[in-house]
Amino acid sequence: MGVLVTGAAGFVASHLCEMLLASGDEVVGVDAFTDYYPRAIKVRNLAPLLDAPSFTFLEADLTRIALGPLLEGIDVVYHLAGQPGVRPSWGRDFEIYVRQNIEASQRLLEAARTGNLRKLVYASSSSVYGDAESYPTSEEVRPRPVSPYGVTKLAAEHLFELYRTTFGIPTVSLRLFTVYGPRQRPDMAFSRLVHAAIQGGEFELYGDGEQTRDFTYVTDVVRAMRDAAASGWYGVANIGGGARTSMNEAIAIVEDLWGPVRITRSSGATGDVRHTAADTSVAARAFGYAPRTDLTAGLGAMVDWDRHLTEMTVA
Repeated sequence: MGVLVTGAAGFVASHLCEMLLASGDEVVGVDAFTDYYPRAIKVRNLAPLLDAPSFTFLEADLTRIALGPLLEGIDVVYHLAGQPGVRPSWGRDFEIYVRQNIEASQRLLEAARTGNLRKLVYASSSSVYGDAESYPTSEEVRPRPVSPYGVTKLAAEHLFELYRTTFGIPTVSLRLFTVYGPRQRPDMAFSRLVHAAIQGGEFELYGDGEQTRDFTYVTDVVRAMRDAAASGWYGVANIGGGARTSMNEAIAIVEDLWGPVRITRSSGATGDVRHTAADTSVAARAFGYAPRTDLTAGLGAMVDWDRHLTEMTVA
């Protein structure tokens, strides 16, 4: 089966490409190498994929290239490209979020109108909920994003639903709750925490550490994407890790795995929500979703990966 993965050099998308290639798919990856974090990290994510004969890579910006030819011979699209990050989405950089998260999605949907896709899977975000009205949060809860990033993710999600109901494009939007695992983006909390533990540096903790997240391991996420694409279901679903954990508890797990971590504390950032927790019953019914990786095992995998990377760098 021919599949297209946008944002292929990123954290989640590179894991998805690996799983799809292992499943026997012919994968086309596209990435613009935006400068949100260093290009070298994305190149490292991409390197193992380039050795696969069934993987083709194109460096391109979805807001600038003709997308019709990109969809030729493609059965399923996984749309993971976009501008990440809650904190930088305020101020003058908002136009980047509009272009990469909304405009790119709309152009992709327009191109899909003339194609014959089996499924178009969009990586949405729990940020669309903001400070949710209830926990665990179901898809019936009214989205109330509290950051410009969340606003752009919700706008793109609305576009996917609009094109599905108006033009019959077979779309699925998965609201991902705090994805973590090896190769996580360097600005994200677990990546910084594990790296500080391994390197003996300081971990900057925003807030009091009692904020909670529904942390979801990356392999569970990409399996959910693949299963949603293979199903006959369409719509919007939460993808979460199955438990709500505080940052203080996560720090304690890393310390048990590796050793003490030096902590510096700063005030919480504008746009960060206090809690998240996913009700995943829709995904469970629609395509059998169930998280398989608990937080201790997932953080253990991150520790092993960062340790191995550090040893390679030193050598």
